[in-house]
Amino acid sequence: MGERTRLGLGLIGVALVLGALGDFLLRATPWGVNFFIWTTFLVGVAVTFARWGRVGTRGEGKWLVFVAVLFASGIALRDSPVVVFLDVLAVLISLSLAMWRGRSGSLRRAGLSDYIIGGSLAGIFSSAGPVPVSVMDIDWAETLRERWKGGVLAVSRGVLLAAPLLVLFGALFVAADAVFQQLVLEVFGFDLARVFSHLFLFCFFAWITAGLLWAGVMASLPQNLTITRPRIVSLGIVEVGVVLGLLDLLFLAFVAIQVRYLFGGAGHVANTAGLTYAEYARHGFFELAAVTALALPLLLLAHWLFRPENRAHEVAFKTLAGTMVALLFVVVASALQRMYLYTSEFGLTELRLYTTIFMFWISVVLIWFVLTVMRSHRDRFAFGALVAGFAAILAINAMNPDALIAKTNIDRLQEGKRFDPYYLTTLSADAVPVIVDSIPEIGGKPVWQNFTLQQEIRYTWGKKPQDWRTWNLGRTRAYQAVEAYTEAQNKSEPDIANLTPR
Repeated sequence: MGERTRLGLGLIGVALVLGALGDFLLRATPWGVNFFIWTTFLVGVAVTFARWGRVGTRGEGKWLVFVAVLFASGIALRDSPVVVFLDVLAVLISLSLAMWRGRSGSLRRAGLSDYIIGGSLAGIFSSAGPVPVSVMDIDWAETLRERWKGGVLAVSRGVLLAAPLLVLFGALFVAADAVFQQLVLEVFGFDLARVFSHLFLFCFFAWITAGLLWAGVMASLPQNLTITRPRIVSLGIVEVGVVLGLLDLLFLAFVAIQVRYLFGGAGHVANTAGLTYAEYARHGFFELAAVTALALPLLLLAHWLFRPENRAHEVAFKTLAGTMVALLFVVVASALQRMYLYTSEFGLTELRLYTTIFMFWISVVLIWFVLTVMRSHRDRFAFGALVAGFAAILAINAMNPDALIAKTNIDRLQEGKRFDPYYLTTLSADAVPVIVDSIPEIGGKPVWQNFTLQQEIRYTWGKKPQDWRTWNLGRTRAYQAVEAYTEAQNKSEPDIANLTPR
């Protein structure tokens, strides 16, 4: 048996095992420790499989598999849907870049287009599942004896083709007729819908795993994916200078007004714009965040299109781009000031917090743009932006956003400011311990009709789930906090009928 065939058959076998494990672990929701366990198994199997197949892993991307495990652990810590989404996104990015640059190549000197195209290709190739390894790498004639291979392969192909059709049409017939459903249950003795769900999850995770392992271990992915600028689409200093110069003038005009607002205070805003400070803040932050988010890709595109013909042209470009970056920092300062005012007046929400974090991240990336792109080291920009993004997600996990939001808004209540008790009920389990600690002050406030915040928290988090696969530190702390509070209330107030969950 050839080396490629042996490796391909081992890959399919491993994929089937991880498919079964994925069906067992990840069918339990919401995800918690089960996602961490499955990701750890996936990474461990990939590393072991690469060593077993004597596949060289000299690329810088190989270390990203451990970054994927790190972010997968965040799903076992935090319950916030936004944090979970960011952690899953970081896992996917880490795995895709590890597949692309795990065996060879550099991540630190890869261009932005390399990251985007390489990660996308890895995702596309992995979505092909076991098809490439079955067609391109495994010599099926070697796997069976000559006298058996024709019939066995033909039957196997027929079964594989018929199985999904039987399940599909069988499920439709079961759903269409109760008598046929009863017949199926009597003949086969199992719930067809449940079997179908298990089969679907098993096939899905086995398919994805086969694609990931093939792309990372066996596929020949292109290494140099840098998009070279065609001369026909390049721009000279005149065109680039006009664009950046006019934008600089626009930014300068806006910044000149913002400086007056930044240092003029509420009185200047009221006298000039006829707005309260809160109204002024409310109408600008997200627009300024959009400006900052759009300006950075524009600068990168301008640098890519720019065709310098001499040293003076390079200096002119750096001057215009540097001016825009400097003005952007004033725009960022104005946006952050508006968000501070907005939060002081109306309280903190998830959207306001995450957009603020995004502004800090893009500020770091702007500084990195100056240190790399504007110093003729464009090939180092993408790696720094990726590291800054990963660092931001780690910081979000560490700060526990929902708990921070709850604490901030509860502190506002104690200071006599606006307070929305209903919004606290929309936060995840991460915020529950903070809310429970403050129930003596806010528990009696109605969140809708006559249902109080105290009753809502006890109703939602009063019963622990029994499935260990969904264990999550944030949810566990929420259940423990509510349980401890309920026991304390039962001891101090025997008659709590009015607090009984719905």
